[in-house]
Amino acid sequence: MRRLYVKQRMFTFGGEKFDVTDGDERPVYHVEGSFMRIPKSFTITDMNGVEVARIEKKTFSWLPHFSVIVGGTEVAGIDKEFSFLKPKYRIDAQGLRIEGDWADLNFAVTRDGETVAEISQRWLSWGDTYEVVVYDDALETLVVSVVIAIDKVKADEESNSAAAAVNDSY
Repeated sequence: MRRLYVKQRMFTFGGEKFDVTDGDERPVYHVEGSFMRIPKSFTITDMNGVEVARIEKKTFSWLPHFSVIVGGTEVAGIDKEFSFLKPKYRIDAQGLRIEGDWADLNFAVTRDGETVAEISQRWLSWGDTYEVVVYDDALETLVVSVVIAIDKVKADEESNSAAAAVNDSY
């Protein structure tokens, strides 16, 4: 079992950059989002600068779709599904399912009914911080990628809602 923290930094001129740390706040992964590039992507590197995964957002789709790419091969697809009340996502990767409260990013990742990871948002910190508890070490990179992709969908929706509210006020 490993406990990680995804703590996003403020937007920087070069794009979105943040670290994934362990319980002692030591960096484990570095995440960097593309800036002014289509398709939008995030690169996850280990602390030696070696790419361990890349997340790419599909450019033209009605609902958000992200691909998780490891070693040049797509290992997971993450799709937001149409729903009226609560956001719902589907993950197509190694028999994994995501269950829980998407709106507050508190959910579990399961395989065959067994929990392989738990994700919860930390409210007592500055910025968005997610605690990620991974019970299956082989799935660590994939689980971190899923959290980043879902957070990006959530951030895009909040940005679109804010823009719509500003437009409605004119």
